[in-house]
Amino acid sequence: MKRIVTLLLVLVMVFTMATCFTACGEESDWEQIKTQGYFRCGITLYEPMNYFDADANLVGFDTEFAEAVAKYLGVEVKFQVINWPNKYLELNNGSIDLIWNGFTYGNESDGVSRTEYVDFTHSYLENKQVVITKTSRLTELNAKETLAGKTAAVEGGSSGEAVAIEFAGSEDKVAKFAAQSNALLEVKSGQADFAVIDYQMAKAMVGTGDYTDLSINEAFDLGSEVYAIGARKGSDLTAKINEAIVALSKDGTLKTIAEKYGLENDLIPNIGDAK
Repeated sequence: MKRIVTLLLVLVMVFTMATCFTACGEESDWEQIKTQGYFRCGITLYEPMNYFDADANLVGFDTEFAEAVAKYLGVEVKFQVINWPNKYLELNNGSIDLIWNGFTYGNESDGVSRTEYVDFTHSYLENKQVVITKTSRLTELNAKETLAGKTAAVEGGSSGEAVAIEFAGSEDKVAKFAAQSNALLEVKSGQADFAVIDYQMAKAMVGTGDYTDLSINEAFDLGSEVYAIGARKGSDLTAKINEAIVALSKDGTLKTIAEKYGLENDLIPNIGDAK
């Protein structure tokens, strides 16, 4: 009997030591990033946050912001274009370290708060959702009831998806795309009556170029949002990014980047005091 008890105790000790060894051997997110020398940002492409310029260089406010944070932290940044509805899967399986692409606080289309899926950094930029229609239909589509039963286009998994479903009255009336620019093209082509997208993108693109016949429909006030960066739940990377954000805000770097993209008036003051 004593031999059996002793054997069991030995097995428990071996299991405990093995578990401790495994846990102790695991690097935290920030330790792993320091070791490999870079962090990875999951993005989609849209102006003015992350997009390619005429020389095929990735530019944009969030692009340069992430580069500045990486420089402050002494590492590099890599950008990975993702399918936005899969952002949490990409984050949690380690394909990316951060969701950094005009990512807002708020709820998913099923009503679940995004704070259930990620740890957010300090917020840094004001945003809101806006309704986009053809300019020729501004007087026709001028109230919530005028959108009931109409077809909508959104980026799947975006903040605008829930708004579009509510306004159209049915999810069946809402077409979901990989990018907000695709939603705009649906309205332009007449396949959708309206789109719901980020104000920052709309301000940069609607009414110009391919979208000259589209307008932000000012009849709809959908309230304000804020942009922040999403890290894995419990990640020590969140604190490191916050440290960099506050420093870059105080030394004027963030303002300089914002001015380059016409966003200086949307920067959140006193970053770090509130999310």
